[in-house]
Amino acid sequence: MSSLETLWYTHSPVPTGLGIAAQSGRLAEAFRPFGTNIQSLRESSEREVREAHYDHHLQNSVRHGGNIPAIWAYAAGVETRVLGLSWSDEVQLILTTEDSGVRSIRDLKNRRFGVPKWANVQIDFTRAQALRGLENALKLEGLEVRDVELVDYPYGGTYSDEQKHHLYGSEVALNNGRHSRRNNELIGLLRGDIDAIFLKGAHAAQLANEFGLRVVVDTGSHPDPLIRSNNGTPRTLTVDVNLLEEHFDAAVRIVDTVLRTEQWAWANPEETRRFLARELNTSEYWVAAAYGEDAHRRLRTNFDERSIHSLQDFTDFLHRWDFIPRRFDVRDWIDTRVLEHVISATTRRAI
Repeated sequence: MSSLETLWYTHSPVPTGLGIAAQSGRLAEAFRPFGTNIQSLRESSEREVREAHYDHHLQNSVRHGGNIPAIWAYAAGVETRVLGLSWSDEVQLILTTEDSGVRSIRDLKNRRFGVPKWANVQIDFTRAQALRGLENALKLEGLEVRDVELVDYPYGGTYSDEQKHHLYGSEVALNNGRHSRRNNELIGLLRGDIDAIFLKGAHAAQLANEFGLRVVVDTGSHPDPLIRSNNGTPRTLTVDVNLLEEHFDAAVRIVDTVLRTEQWAWANPEETRRFLARELNTSEYWVAAAYGEDAHRRLRTNFDERSIHSLQDFTDFLHRWDFIPRRFDVRDWIDTRVLEHVISATTRRAI
């Protein structure tokens, strides 16, 4: 393998093979014989470095997670390539309160829907995923987003303002020892200022239960993958072009480690749920509630047509809503060489 001094890695706090590989030490172990220093972007003390989690500007970096920042970066001209796609279905909830009177998707017509709006970010992925969830839900009843009243909930600062820390196995952002991030739309819903919001993943399931919220619809369980496609479906495994072209063997080692970690997960469901619970900073119960009892089996990185087609549909959505500056063919972004090399090199077996 050509010499690679430092590999920067980052992963969203969601189920990914790279996340478990990093958390379990497999990623560091894979590069240890070559003297490569493994560094976490999100734990860096420098905000500019942490921002690379969203804009992918840092050379020799790998990212596995929500696809919106990765799509935005490529559309904005950052030279990256997709080395694999993973699809872990998760709950995607349109939530309301018991006393709102909203009982069905059709009841959302002319109602107030709260959406986040970040003032100082390059790509507002929280707003994009909320609008996607809303649009897909309304589509099921022949409605459009213009049929509801959008209420913006502003946020200051940037996503990367807070340095991440690992405490007891979980990655958290702390401010004077306390969690500083709060969900303004949820607060608005509980106050009765709006009628519905969108939340997804383990924390969505947990918050819905904790506050007695009513689930209007879970688009994450719909049989149509295009209705389920959003920021996390599919998730993108991306690297910068310099890493791919100048350190191809390193890219191979990354993908090999991800695939081996996923195979280990398939055979170890209980331990995988424990890893995912730490990754999401929640309990194993809520991991199963949000991602299914078979969450370990959903860790699978490949290039199946469902994922590619859904990624294109979602990219088109982001362009239509002006979240990205240009539309592009996702097949031009995908590079299959590394995955093909790893698969053909040897028969994969669980670690």
